[in-house]
Amino acid sequence: MKFLASPNDCGELSAAMNCQICLHLAGRILTLIVLFSAAPQTLREAANSTGMLVSAAVRPDLFSEPAYAETLAREFNMVEPEDVLKWWVVRRQPGSFDFRQGDEVVAFAHAHGMKVRGHCLVWDHDHPQWLAQSHLTPAQLSDLLQEHITTVMKHYAGQVFAWDVVNEALDEKGQVKDSIWYNRPGIGLAEKETGYVEQAFRWARAADPQALLFYNEGGGEVLNRKSDAIYAMVKDFKHRGVPIDGVGLQMHISQLDFDEAAVTNNIARLTALGLQVHITELDVALPTNSTGQAQNDDLQKQADIYRRVVRACRQNPGCTAIQTWGFTDKYSWIVSHSHGTQGGALLLDRAYKPKPAYNVMLQELSAPRNR
Repeated sequence: MKFLASPNDCGELSAAMNCQICLHLAGRILTLIVLFSAAPQTLREAANSTGMLVSAAVRPDLFSEPAYAETLAREFNMVEPEDVLKWWVVRRQPGSFDFRQGDEVVAFAHAHGMKVRGHCLVWDHDHPQWLAQSHLTPAQLSDLLQEHITTVMKHYAGQVFAWDVVNEALDEKGQVKDSIWYNRPGIGLAEKETGYVEQAFRWARAADPQALLFYNEGGGEVLNRKSDAIYAMVKDFKHRGVPIDGVGLQMHISQLDFDEAAVTNNIARLTALGLQVHITELDVALPTNSTGQAQNDDLQKQADIYRRVVRACRQNPGCTAIQTWGFTDKYSWIVSHSHGTQGGALLLDRAYKPKPAYNVMLQELSAPRNR
């Protein structure tokens, strides 16, 4: 053992210790730099790192706006056409199909390495005038619907990986809604209630055996009469071999409260059937003033709801996608739908700047599952 014999020895030891401390601190700083640089900087990076799909409903006529296109490609790994695969666009005229706008969405997604989710094949809304005013028999309507599902899905086979086959077939009490496909006059299966829904899924599987097939519904996120009816329907479908792969929960949230436990439990019972769950139309509307501005406190409450929605999904491996209905407040449907009383529902403001909701969604998507 060496004993300190002089001030020089002390100085040498001090210098050595200082060197070790400097090396240690340098190593810690380097580690922090590496960790910081490796942290996801976009929603897309965060979702990719944890095996999730993060998506937005889009309008192809806005792809020419640089900020819209650049933000969309940067932040999301999946897209869904907001309107351009609905009947009123695809079937403007009887006997013909117009896929031009849908093809634009697919081309954009392909160019930017994104998946495409299709919306929607069967709904009681958004029909072209020629169909809404038609006097077709049930047999004719059945042939028309089968033709529509088959033609659209075959056109996009291998390009659209998942479809909302049937959208919003149930009312708030969980009963099948009156519609042209169900009972006005229907395709001939009204006595079987959800029979037309079942038939649509069977036609869809035959048209594209590789695509994932979803039933999409609003207002059935928590545990209520509608969600119970959805669960009963899809459980029956699974039991009888009706081809269905998942349920889409829309989550248009118009009040600043959210029952995370109820949504988590609902997702759990659906995935226990062997189904996937997608959050398909998420937005959180806020009260706004005469200039369309929301209060800062409400923006924080909104962010907390986004946080809890993401957590509810990511607690279950069967919940595989989170999609917002648009991504910038500049083009949200909420303002027109609420006649100007609400707005600010999305992750980015009208200037494409991230809001608190964006920041918490990035944090939650970056975190490991099942914390």
